[in-house]
Amino acid sequence: MKRNLIFLTLAGATLLSAASDVDKRLGVAADTFKEVMAISDKSIPQDLLAKADCIVVVPGLKKGAFIVGAKYGKGFLSCRKAGGTGWSAPGAVRVEGGSFGFQIGGSETDVFMLVMNKRGVERMLSSKFTLGGDASVAAGPVGRSTQAETDAAMTAEILTWSRSRGLFAGISLSGATLREDDEWISDMYGHKMTNKEIVEGNTKPPAAAAALMTELNRYSARK
Repeated sequence: MKRNLIFLTLAGATLLSAASDVDKRLGVAADTFKEVMAISDKSIPQDLLAKADCIVVVPGLKKGAFIVGAKYGKGFLSCRKAGGTGWSAPGAVRVEGGSFGFQIGGSETDVFMLVMNKRGVERMLSSKFTLGGDASVAAGPVGRSTQAETDAAMTAEILTWSRSRGLFAGISLSGATLREDDEWISDMYGHKMTNKEIVEGNTKPPAAAAALMTELNRYSARK
């Protein structure tokens, strides 16, 4: 009986620790997005953000993870609500592989992705896909407007940026794989769900996601 009680106590502590980690990372994602959008003339272009169907924020991705190939970055996904106004509750993704770790520089990097069309959304909401393989990807332009967009940026399904050591720029993430992060999804909602169910099912965001939802709607609610 005593052994069972100890086991249940340890299991409960583990679940609380996992949940608190996700809560903390949601806060970091909100702060990261807010900081990038506040950079004068060096942010994700506002008009591209207004057109985007989904956004991915991966805060604090480790460069070493891509050199050894054994670790991955983890972040959050949100898509437009039905009707196009406002953003969905967040799903969770992890980024694996790819050669872009060598390109970024610095020990820690924040990564941002905009999904620009319905086909890109379908890829993003699948269980797993490869950037540049299953979905076309391009380095996103930087600035308040996109008058100088390249042809690649105009036609790509997904646009990508990174911030490292205070420097923010478009970067190619071709070759990286994105997949659902089942662990973080369960930690956020208390049970197993898919990203598709979350963003298309009018799911209520967890309390810890309030700051991220506020920032997304502040900069691009399509009101």
